[in-house]
Amino acid sequence: MLHVHRQICGLKTFAPVVLTQKRLGDWPVPCLQLIPRSRFRFLGRAIEQATGKPWQLTASEARRMADGVRRNRAALLHVFFGNVAVHLLPLFRRLEVPTVVSFHGSDVTGAMATAGYERARAEVFERTAMVLCRSGELASRVAALGCPSDKLRIMRTVLPPIGFSRRQAPADGSWRIVQAARLVPKKGIPTALRAFARFSVQYPAAIFTIAGEGPMAEELRETASRLGIDKRVRFAGFLSQEALTALFRESHIFLQPSETVGGDVEGVPNAMLEAMAGGLPIVATRHGGIPEVVVDGETGLLCAEGDSEAIAGAMARLAGDSVLYSALAKAGADTVGETFSAGRQIANIEALYREAAGL
Repeated sequence: MLHVHRQICGLKTFAPVVLTQKRLGDWPVPCLQLIPRSRFRFLGRAIEQATGKPWQLTASEARRMADGVRRNRAALLHVFFGNVAVHLLPLFRRLEVPTVVSFHGSDVTGAMATAGYERARAEVFERTAMVLCRSGELASRVAALGCPSDKLRIMRTVLPPIGFSRRQAPADGSWRIVQAARLVPKKGIPTALRAFARFSVQYPAAIFTIAGEGPMAEELRETASRLGIDKRVRFAGFLSQEALTALFRESHIFLQPSETVGGDVEGVPNAMLEAMAGGLPIVATRHGGIPEVVVDGETGLLCAEGDSEAIAGAMARLAGDSVLYSALAKAGADTVGETFSAGRQIANIEALYREAAGL
């Protein structure tokens, strides 16, 4: 969750204290405090399975967390991810400071959207001073879950510094296509593979690199083999930020063919924003918050969800028009640099914090 880390560690006028019950890997922050999990957590999960209602923090967990908020004299509490907030209601009921909750995309689907969670959702929205969303489209879906519109605000992601790299069309047709994503259905990777198969008929020297891990890995390898493109598709696995930036720098076109699957919808994908900032032209779908950043024909090319033929055509259009290619690359980078820069978005987040806390 590097995007969350950048938001926390980028704060200038607020001193962040992170309260968590689990820490994985190296996640350095100025002040992190571990709150022990209750050994009776399994009972809450069992009750949820039986009733469909969200499990809740135990009284001892809520007390320890509330003590942590008070001990650090917090001006407010920010809970990242709405599907976490429904489990923290015993904490919310103990707090005197205002709470903000942020939604990021997948946390408006699944159990969160079920009838069993309705009462907990309503209480979260009632007790929360402000609800932050990654995009306007996501805000509309949070409103559909019952959040009052006057509590909704937009909190964009924060990008790391990324330098613009001007690219030239490969003279030998060896186009480097890239997608970076979790290997899950909503990322539309099977559609990307079908699109690449069409594109590679015209450009047989092209290579498609897929960076990421996830449950669809084996299925995607089988799809590439069935399409006869397995020798031109590279599965890079999880990449560090440095390795991913290097991959973007040596690529020519970035694909973001996201699709709505079982109600699961993107906010604004971080990898796409980072690719745009670095000067990669984007071929994406009209999905979730993507059109709020990618304007068709101006900052990228947009296609319908699941339309591999249109996506292949958009890729071919970029490959065959150097003027359009350069224009979209520059406009995309300018747009992302202006909207998602750390300076701009950290200032926006801190303004939202001051509003919520009444400072």
